[in-house]
Amino acid sequence: MFTAGPPSHSLLRLPLLQLLLLVVQAVGRGLGRASPAGGPLEDVVIERYHIPRACPREVQMGDFVRYHYNGTFEDGKKFDSSYDRNTLVAIVVGVGRLITGMDRGLMGMCVNERRRLIVPPHLGYGSIGLAGLIPPDATLYFDVVLLDVWNKEDTVQVSTLLRLPHCPRMVQDGDFVRYHYNGTLLDGTSFDTSYGRGGTYDTYVGSGWLIKGMDQGLLGMCPGERRKIIIPPFLAYGEKGYGTVIPPQASLVFHVLLIDVHNPKDTVQLETLELPPGCVRRAGAGDFMRYHYNGSLMDGTLFDSSYSRNHTYNTYIGQGYIIPGMDQGLQGACMGERRRITIPPHLAYGENGTGDKIPGSAVLIFNVHVIDFHNPADVVEIRTLSRPSETCNETTKLGDFVRYHYNCSLLDGTQLFTSHDYGAPQEATLGANKVIEGLDMGLQGMCVGERRQLIVPPHLAHGESGARGVPGSAVLLFEVELVSREDGLPTGYLFVWHEDPPANLFEDMDLNKDGEVPPEEFSTFIKAQVSEGKGRLMPGQDPEKTIGDMFQNQDRNQDGKITVEELKLKSDEDEERVHEEL
Repeated sequence: MFTAGPPSHSLLRLPLLQLLLLVVQAVGRGLGRASPAGGPLEDVVIERYHIPRACPREVQMGDFVRYHYNGTFEDGKKFDSSYDRNTLVAIVVGVGRLITGMDRGLMGMCVNERRRLIVPPHLGYGSIGLAGLIPPDATLYFDVVLLDVWNKEDTVQVSTLLRLPHCPRMVQDGDFVRYHYNGTLLDGTSFDTSYGRGGTYDTYVGSGWLIKGMDQGLLGMCPGERRKIIIPPFLAYGEKGYGTVIPPQASLVFHVLLIDVHNPKDTVQLETLELPPGCVRRAGAGDFMRYHYNGSLMDGTLFDSSYSRNHTYNTYIGQGYIIPGMDQGLQGACMGERRRITIPPHLAYGENGTGDKIPGSAVLIFNVHVIDFHNPADVVEIRTLSRPSETCNETTKLGDFVRYHYNCSLLDGTQLFTSHDYGAPQEATLGANKVIEGLDMGLQGMCVGERRQLIVPPHLAHGESGARGVPGSAVLLFEVELVSREDGLPTGYLFVWHEDPPANLFEDMDLNKDGEVPPEEFSTFIKAQVSEGKGRLMPGQDPEKTIGDMFQNQDRNQDGKITVEELKLKSDEDEERVHEEL
């Protein structure tokens, strides 16, 4: 570094146009020692032999610069070099601290620019020289590369390189941030990067944990945003620098990617994306919910998805089975609702994170689609859609044989089953455990021609395990229409008389009077009773099979015929059984 020696010279800032003219002169003279007239140089000759493509600022009078140089005489002999000392020159230009020729030669220079300067004696060390180093009246040749420039009036410079369309929040003082960065000096020399450590840099903003310039540069940033932050030394590491990687008085450049931001006072943030019309019930603590979700970090990185497993996430809410933030965020949701739930880390996985996909102190964002929910105390919800206009004197009851059409779906509209696919109504005897309990309950009390909507909770349907085509713990939606109903038979009966049976039952049944009743006579007799309206078979069954079962029950010794000793009414059998028990 060259300080000014006697005589001392002051220098006003040279206009950039004049500097460019000097360059032209230098090239025209081939860096000669004399002016075109053959006399001595009147000013510094400047050759800008490497000019960077981008030059955001040029050196001005009063700026602080850091540069390397080699100094030689006309014959090429080196008299000084900052490279030999492995130390940059760090000094203010244009205020008399350098020889006048160097002050002038640095003006208008860009970072990473390289110049060759020819300094005539009267702008160097003059007729006196520098004892033991520079002889009197010496013309000096300098090869200079500028590495840094700043001014005490500088502030933090922020350039937004990328900003996502959706900005949920911006960084404020007191927030906790997670970000990646590449740190370089102003000339592009890298001194640090978070990417090489396999994790973000996590810290509070505005609390003294960061250098002042970074505290300022992060303010107003959105998650996913990329910024270039240029920090002058007095807002970075100042005169001391930092270790061996950041020299004293160095401007710092950070390329920052903000991953997420939160405040310890944050609560769960809810955003309704889609709300189905007609929401009559909202989820509460203790409900069991089935929902789909995509889980991502604040920068959009996906860490989990129920869709990838082709299965809903099923859990109780408000009872500690899931992270507290999700417990809170799912309450109040409607069936079919889509909502975005933003959860701060203290309501998620905290400082430690979990697994290899959710880092410590991570804000989590869940896009949730609520499929259905129910409570273990729920009953079947019944809503009448339409009833026949004529008077309905009889409604369905336990034991009745009914025919009905139905459509069955999940609450999100997914169609499961429909009787219309079979071209005929479904048939069932109410109370006979032939259909799920909730549907059995929902079909009771109906009029023929009536249409109902039934919402059946899983504990009255297919339970936690589900069934073929039905997910576990699924709430089912039925639309049913009653086509017909018949009075059923008491449990265990295949045939009943409308009035008292014949007094001489066996004689009436023994059509050829040979003292025994074969299957043909038995079938003919029962069919006659039905056709004459004296009795009825169990509805919903094949009459031939039912009559065959009746015959088998009466043919006690299975010899293919019924005798008078074998023939007994079921009511008589039940009475005998009671007496035996007594």
